[in-house]
Amino acid sequence: MSPPGNPDALTRRRRSPLFLAIVGTVAVLFFVLFVALGTWQVKRRVWKLDLIARVEQRVHAPAVAAPGPVQWPNVTVAADEYRHVTATGTFLDGSQTLVQAVTDLGAGYWVLTPLQLADGSIVLVNRGFIPADDRNRVQPGSPPRSVPAPATVTGLLRITEPHGGFLRHNDPAANQWYSRDVQAIAAARGLTRVAPYFIDAEALASAAAAPPGAPSPPMQSEVHQPASSTAPVTAPPSREPDAQAVTDRAVPTAANVPAGPATPTGTTVPPTPGLTVITFHNSHLVYAITWYTLALMVAIAVPLGLRKQ
Repeated sequence: MSPPGNPDALTRRRRSPLFLAIVGTVAVLFFVLFVALGTWQVKRRVWKLDLIARVEQRVHAPAVAAPGPVQWPNVTVAADEYRHVTATGTFLDGSQTLVQAVTDLGAGYWVLTPLQLADGSIVLVNRGFIPADDRNRVQPGSPPRSVPAPATVTGLLRITEPHGGFLRHNDPAANQWYSRDVQAIAAARGLTRVAPYFIDAEALASAAAAPPGAPSPPMQSEVHQPASSTAPVTAPPSREPDAQAVTDRAVPTAANVPAGPATPTGTTVPPTPGLTVITFHNSHLVYAITWYTLALMVAIAVPLGLRKQ
């Protein structure tokens, strides 16, 4: 009889049917788990590609009227996020809100201005980005006049962003905003009948300003006043967080925004619209290959190991 600790005794224990059964069972469980995870990632990839295709179709579709109060309860991320919409109303510049943001243009603020529609309902409009140094010189949505003229906004429907940004919460009392939280902003400004979404205003695409042969930007829109009013609030085409569409293509980038001359002291600065960036992280194929590779490794390594026993 071999003494305790003898290698021959340990080898015999490793070769016991119970040990082989346990190892085989664990190997089968891991194999099934890895195959299941790989298959799940394949299904997720199919779902993601379908989502990307639907969103891209919405972004480039002709603009439709923004959902009204009757449709608000049915507005969802899956069905409505990034819909190309339009709305006409009067900007309530006195209830404007600046939301901290960082874009390709630098640090600054999104300019959210309520747009009151003809039926009295209100939609928040992200008129664009303003640099931090210009926060007190934002050009009004409506030009100064005794009777505010209606403005038409065309852009992408965005769902509210509740609570705040990463590790930072909105502080209405201090007027510190880190996300475009429609309900909180409406409550802080005393607004009622406010849509559960906001509109990211698009940039006005100026074909005349484009170099000969330059491709046209995929989206063209504006925030404008009627012809009888003063100059429209527009900006060169560019982009914002969340229009790299589907295959990770982006709508006009901030790099396309020409640098203008320094703004004279005392003048107002129009927000830069059209900065919406739609990005979908789509690494499901890589994940699927990883899980299937692990399953294959288990299927090959465990039988070889047991055979050596």
